[in-house]
Amino acid sequence: MARIPLGCEPVIGSLVPSKKRDYRVTNRLQEGKRPLYAVVFNFIDSRYFNVFATVGGNRVTVYQCLEGGVIAVLQSYVDEDVRTKDESFYTVTWACNRDGSPFVVAGGINGIIRVIDAGHEKIDKDESVRLWNVHTGVCILIFAGAGGHRNEVLSVDFHPSDMYRIASCGMDNTVKIWSMKEFWPSVEKSFTWTDLPSKFPTKYVQFPVFIASVHSNYVDCNRWLGDFVLSKSVDNEIVLWEPRTKDQSPGEGTVDILQKYPVPECDIWFIKFSCDFHYNAAAIGNREGKIFVWELQTSPPSLIARLSHAQSKSPIRQTAMSFDGSTILSCCEDGTIWRWDAVSSSSSSSSSQV
Repeated sequence: MARIPLGCEPVIGSLVPSKKRDYRVTNRLQEGKRPLYAVVFNFIDSRYFNVFATVGGNRVTVYQCLEGGVIAVLQSYVDEDVRTKDESFYTVTWACNRDGSPFVVAGGINGIIRVIDAGHEKIDKDESVRLWNVHTGVCILIFAGAGGHRNEVLSVDFHPSDMYRIASCGMDNTVKIWSMKEFWPSVEKSFTWTDLPSKFPTKYVQFPVFIASVHSNYVDCNRWLGDFVLSKSVDNEIVLWEPRTKDQSPGEGTVDILQKYPVPECDIWFIKFSCDFHYNAAAIGNREGKIFVWELQTSPPSLIARLSHAQSKSPIRQTAMSFDGSTILSCCEDGTIWRWDAVSSSSSSSSSQV
């Protein structure tokens, strides 16, 4: 277990907005009456950078952001499988086939992963941190065992430049960093597998290379920022920290907490932040329907904007920043989707920022 050294004081950001970028509300959609728990832009294919997906209840919906604040529905999938009664999706992301065509991947309370495209779907059962090949449908690796998470996993992120490394966090209050390097032959083998997926020789990764207890409660979101990690719990802040591993002692090391990004009224769990493609900024909502946009490449942290609207009062479960950060989406507990677009300085006076 990693330790936090004494005497290392993190830099804490100011809640006074720098106003480097202003945003205004350009659309509000009422998708339904059930809460929306996740929203994510497609960064897989540059042709579809303005396409995003949401999940809530038993529904997965794909939209497109058009000019003038317009949001168009492209596709909607409703889980009506009698074997999975009362499905409730809590997370969604994007993947792609070997030919580059994008898939929407969603999972929820029933532990079934849905891989969806316009024509068909694939279904896989999953109850832990697992690595799947969406092309062949095989489970390649299971990250569990003596060093695995001791409660539900809430977030997983791939390292941006080290293809062997992932970070996961969950309800056991820890962030774990795993390495797939030793098991990479299994990953390569999965792409040429032609037998039944159930016959693939799935490997277990029992021990992470690093375990961090940065938070004292559920950790519901983590993202790599280079070799650093951004993570949050219910402490009204996002924390940026550096894992310092010990090569001879897997799982052990120290944590240097570098910076903290305050987020007032963010003391309930399952509120997730998002970043633009180049990790220049992060956006996160709170339980009062407000959004805080932080600049990630500065020290001390700089608050770009604080966004609010008189009709946005419901907890924001997740935000989604577009490729360049010019559009911010939020999905809310009351079933609404809000779209904020960046405005030029000349028109910023008419924005809804407070």
